[in-house]
Amino acid sequence: MIRKVLVANRGEIARRIFRTCRSMGIGTVAVFSEADADAPFVSEAYEGFALGGNTPAESYLRIDRVLEAASITGADAVHPGYGFLSENADFAQAVIDAGLTWIGPSPDSIRAMGSKLEAKRTVEAAGVPTLSSIDLSGLDEDQIDRAGDKIGYPLLVKASAGGGGKGMRIVRSESELAEAVAGAQREAVSAFGDGTVFIERYLDNPRHIEIQVFGDNHGNVAALFERECSIQRRHQKILEESPSTALDETARQKMSDAAIAAANAVNYQSAGTVEFVYDRGDFYFLEMNTRLQVEHPVTEEITGLDLVRWQIKVANGDVLTDELLEPVRLGHAIEVRLYAEDPIHDFLPVSGRIDRFEFDEVIGLRVDTGVESGAEISSYYDPMIAKVIAWGETREEAAALLARSLQTARIHGPVNNRDLLIRLLGHPDFLAGDTDTGFLERHSPADLGASLSSSEERSLAALAAAVAASSSADGKRLLPGLSPGWRNNPSQLQETTFSVGGEVLQIGFRFGDEFTSSVGNGIQLHSASSTRVGLLEGDHLLWFSVNAVGSTVHVDGPGGYVRLVKADRFPAATLEEDAGSLHAPMPGKVIKVNVVDGESIDEGQVLLVLEAMKMEHSLRAPHSGTVREVRVTPGDQVAAGEVLVVVD
Repeated sequence: MIRKVLVANRGEIARRIFRTCRSMGIGTVAVFSEADADAPFVSEAYEGFALGGNTPAESYLRIDRVLEAASITGADAVHPGYGFLSENADFAQAVIDAGLTWIGPSPDSIRAMGSKLEAKRTVEAAGVPTLSSIDLSGLDEDQIDRAGDKIGYPLLVKASAGGGGKGMRIVRSESELAEAVAGAQREAVSAFGDGTVFIERYLDNPRHIEIQVFGDNHGNVAALFERECSIQRRHQKILEESPSTALDETARQKMSDAAIAAANAVNYQSAGTVEFVYDRGDFYFLEMNTRLQVEHPVTEEITGLDLVRWQIKVANGDVLTDELLEPVRLGHAIEVRLYAEDPIHDFLPVSGRIDRFEFDEVIGLRVDTGVESGAEISSYYDPMIAKVIAWGETREEAAALLARSLQTARIHGPVNNRDLLIRLLGHPDFLAGDTDTGFLERHSPADLGASLSSSEERSLAALAAAVAASSSADGKRLLPGLSPGWRNNPSQLQETTFSVGGEVLQIGFRFGDEFTSSVGNGIQLHSASSTRVGLLEGDHLLWFSVNAVGSTVHVDGPGGYVRLVKADRFPAATLEEDAGSLHAPMPGKVIKVNVVDGESIDEGQVLLVLEAMKMEHSLRAPHSGTVREVRVTPGDQVAAGEVLVVVD
């Protein structure tokens, strides 16, 4: 029997596994990097081990250090979570060779499905339909071009190892192919240590549907229904649900049978997922993920199963019971991924401190997260803040619960995709079940990600913030002599200027026998403290929660969340900057510089490539011109806003 589990991962999945281990009376060990030393998952384990370093290569990908941690702490089993080493067959074998229990599929199964190319060949032999593809290993540029012509455009360049949308590029013409292949190879090496890529026929806007499978060591394999993951950005899922609105029972059974056939082809054990694209009644194998999926809570919510518990039971040698072999589906579940990223600016990832992170406890709502109030979103790792899951008796109930829970949550910190998720959940096309992988191409992410609050709601939030700043914590207004905005002329409004997005709000108010504000004479003050303000519109009482952090004020009100930045009354002089300066859109590492000083460039040309939060980001020329100065070299770590290149 397993007595102590080391989780070779971080963040929310480590916390998720610890939760099940505690319920089973199993000890837990966290391993952590320097950047994660104060992260919540570290303190939730019974023991911890410092791997050192900050980047994945220096910490979570160090097999030797993870095994050393298991030896020193006395762990007798290892759970890899997802990502990092979870689909590394050599790591699984090293764990077994060290005399430890590996909580996952066998190294042979991982190896068979670890190469997407080999996986396609394996499942084809088992009768599972696949898309045509060509391995690009060892081919020169001319041979790659001929391979592209053979597959036909559009096509997809795809890393053979790993997943999560990394190492993938859509190519619609031959002129784009060489750069796409090079970029996919670099990203695959960085993320998975394997630069093997292939090209595959690309279907425009299919459904992305996956089947959760589970196997034991006694030859049993179960299919636990489907999850639809069609709404994506950068080939990464942001919304998952079950059941799919696209499948009837006949199609569901066919896909489940194909998934079981794929799993049986590699003698699969433990939790796994077989992914398909579904297009007008036909489906094709994409890949098999030999691990627990990010979206596994969706399956847990509709079946009542704890998949981590069953992973541990199977690792202990238990046989699958009827609750898995003959599963029962109940209701509907939807999961969204809350990311620190800016949908308005091409989903650029963002790092920074989470000042407050609170969801109301509601029946049917589940929040799996690696952060809490005061935690940091690091630039070294994926920028996911949380997975938020809602269950309802119907799809409409689940969507409404999830949208309302997101809107009322207190999420104060870096820019995130909350408003986009709320709009998705209420979008007529989504509610009608009209979803596919082109959803965010048809519906502008910039529009979906724009603030939910109206101009009037932002003005009221700014008034609440200004009033709170002049109030005491116990709800009594400060005496004039102590008020930071006190004026010796009481007839004048006390003014504060905020910016919200690109909008400037100048708010004035005055205490007295009657409350007066620039927002309108119809607005009266009900009560105020430094953190909570009640405003009256006639008989309508509106409550605002106010959290001031330096010059930033987070306000949660009836219209949702508003992030205000208080204008500096005496701003410091800013240094002049060279015209044509191009800045780093986020903190990251320069991995490639394509130009030199004095070089002539064309509009749209890739000048350099940054790596941040496990993804590549290309800096392109905004116009034709001449490179005056390149200020960075490959390997440099840069801060957000730092000047990288100056272009005349």
